[in-house]
Amino acid sequence: MDRLTPGQELELTVVAINGDTIFLDMSAKSEGVLNSAELTDDNGNVTVKEGEKIKVFFLGEKNGEMRFTTKIAGQEADNSMLENAFKNRIPVEGHVEKEIKGGFEVAVGAVRAFCPYSQMGFRQKEDANYYVGRTLTFIIQEYKENGKNLLVSNRAVLEAEHQNQLSGLSQKIAVGSIVTGTVKSLQSFGAFVDVEGFQALLPVSEISLDRVTDISKVLEVGQEVTAKVLSTDWSKERVSISTKALIKSPWETITERFSKGQKIDGKISRVADFGVFINLESGIDGLVHISALENVDRNTNLKKKFSVGQEMSVVIKEIDAANRRISLVPSTSTEQDENASDYFSTHNDDDGDTYNPFAALLKK
Repeated sequence: MDRLTPGQELELTVVAINGDTIFLDMSAKSEGVLNSAELTDDNGNVTVKEGEKIKVFFLGEKNGEMRFTTKIAGQEADNSMLENAFKNRIPVEGHVEKEIKGGFEVAVGAVRAFCPYSQMGFRQKEDANYYVGRTLTFIIQEYKENGKNLLVSNRAVLEAEHQNQLSGLSQKIAVGSIVTGTVKSLQSFGAFVDVEGFQALLPVSEISLDRVTDISKVLEVGQEVTAKVLSTDWSKERVSISTKALIKSPWETITERFSKGQKIDGKISRVADFGVFINLESGIDGLVHISALENVDRNTNLKKKFSVGQEMSVVIKEIDAANRRISLVPSTSTEQDENASDYFSTHNDDDGDTYNPFAALLKK
C-alpha cells in the first residue's frame, strides 16, 4: 500500500473486533486499528461486524500501529489534518463550547470554530441550550488564516446521513413490495405509518374495501399494519402504501353470490348528484340511478332526500363484474314481501288459485 497521509480516506475491511479495538485489513503486513467506541451504539454494542467494509480516515502511525478514525477529532486534529478535512469534506468532531452572537463556538481539537444557528441541527430545530456542552460531528465549510478562522456545519453532516438513509430505504421500499410498519398518526386524509424509520402515507381510500368515513374507527396509533407499496418519489420523500391492495377483491367472485333480478335489503353508502350507492356487502356497492328513483327528477337535491345509512330495498338490474359495476332499481323490502306472502298464504281461498278479498269478507 502506498504511503498514507494524515486525513486520507480509505475503505477497509474489518478483520477482527477485540475489546476496545477494531482491526482493519490493509492488505499488508501491518493492520490498521480503530477505537471501537467510535462505532458503538447507546447500548454499548459495536455496530459493525467482521468482514464488513467501512470508510475511515488515516490519523498516523504510532508504536508500529496504523491508526484510523471515522472522523477527525481530539488533539490529532492539527492544522494540516483540518485543512485536508476541509478540502475533502471529511467530518470532524467538535465540542460545542458556548452560544455566541449568531451561533455557537465549537472546539475542534485545539482550534476554535464558528457554527451559525442555521447550520446547527437538521429539520427539527432545538433550543440553543440543547446543543451547548455536546460533542457533535461537523463539516468544515470555510478554512481561512491557516486554520485560525473555521466555519463549520453540523447540518451538512445530518443531511448527508439522511440522504444515505434514503438511498438504503429506496432499495427496500420499492413499488410492489410488501412492508410492515407502525401507525404513527391519524389524519382526515389517511395515516402516517413508520416503515423502517420512514413515514409512509396510507391514504384513507387505501385502508379498506369499504368506504372509510372515520379513520379512527378502523386504525389506531401504535397499531401494526402490513401493506403494499403503491408509489415512491424519493426526490420529494413521499411513499404511498395500501392495506386494501392485500385484500382479495370480492368482485372476483361476485357472480357466485349475486345475480340479475335478485332482491336485497341494503344501506345507502353514498349520495351523489346522479343517484345513490347501496352497500350490498363489504366492498360491494351498487348504484340506483336518479332516473330509477321515485318522486325525483334531475333537479332534485338527492342529499336532502336521502342520507348515508338509510335502508333501501333494491333489485339487481345488471352486473358488470369486469368494470366493477352493479346497476340497481328500488324495490319493496324483503320483509314486506315475506309479510305479504304469509298473509296471502293464510287467507288463500281454497276454491281458487288467487286470493279474493271480497270473497273473504263474504265468508265472515
